[in-house]
Amino acid sequence: MFFATPAMAQTTTAAGGAAGGGANTLLEFLPIIGIMVLFYFLMIRPQQQRMKQHQAMVLAVKRGDTVVLNSGVVGKVTKVDDAEVSVEIAQGVNVKVVKSMISDVRTRGEPAPANDSKS
Repeated sequence: MFFATPAMAQTTTAAGGAAGGGANTLLEFLPIIGIMVLFYFLMIRPQQQRMKQHQAMVLAVKRGDTVVLNSGVVGKVTKVDDAEVSVEIAQGVNVKVVKSMISDVRTRGEPAPANDSKS
């Protein structure tokens, strides 16, 4: 009889611990959920915004714009199609480029930096 009382105490605490196990499990997953939310706001969301800005910039390309390609080649847009753009990279040298390969658009109104200093 002396050994029965500690065993009874252990079974009652185990039963009581099982009732609170759902809250304990939620607390274990809370840091993982927090990391996922933080990852979304620091990595995924800014990348999606940059992708939307790039897509809008590429769709707004028009004839006469100066563009920079992903390869670093700078040229002037001579013809715009649905999926491709003709870019003049040298006088009389036109290259057809897929629109998604345009990394930057420098419009006509943007002044070019001067290389020489006039004094």
